Amino acid sequence: MTPAPARPAEQRRRDTLHRLEHDVDAWVATAAESGAAPHLVPLSFVWDGATLLFATPATSPTGRNLLATGVARIAVGPTQDVVMIEGTVVAVPPVELPEEDAEIFAGKTGFDPRELAAPYLYFRVLPGRIQAWRAANEIQGRELMRDGAWLVAD
Repeated sequence: MTPAPARPAEQRRRDTLHRLEHDVDAWVATAAESGAAPHLVPLSFVWDGATLLFATPATSPTGRNLLATGVARIAVGPTQDVVMIEGTVVAVPPVELPEEDAEIFAGKTGFDPRELAAPYLYFRVLPGRIQAWRAANEIQGRELMRDGAWLVAD
C-alpha cells in the first residue's frame, strides 16, 4: 500500500486545528518530579483556539503530576494521523473556571466534573510544541509549533 503524498505544512496546520476543534479524547502523559514511571491516561478535552482544557481528580496520579511539574505531553488522533502536543499546564479549580467554559466542556465531552463528589480540577494546557504526521513521509516537517509560535502561517 502506497501512502498518500506528504501534506504541505499549511494543510497539516489546517488538519491539526480541525482535529483539535472536533476530537473529544486525547492521551495525556505525565510524570512525577521524582522520576517515577510516566503515567498515561485518556482524557476528554476542549480546544478554545489557544489552549486545551481537561479535567481529572486532583488526587489522581495525573492530577498530582500536573500539579507538581506543570507539563504534559498529549496525543490526539489515531497513529496514522497523530497530533503531538507538549505544553505547560495550569490548574483551575472548578469555582474559578468561567461558567461558560464549564458549560462548553460539559456539552462537548458529556462529562461535568462539577456534579461529582470527588474533588476534580480543570487543567489548561498551553501548547509550546505541536507536531503532526500521518506516515513516515511526513516525519520531516512534522513540527508545526515551537516555543508557542506557529511555524506555518494561516
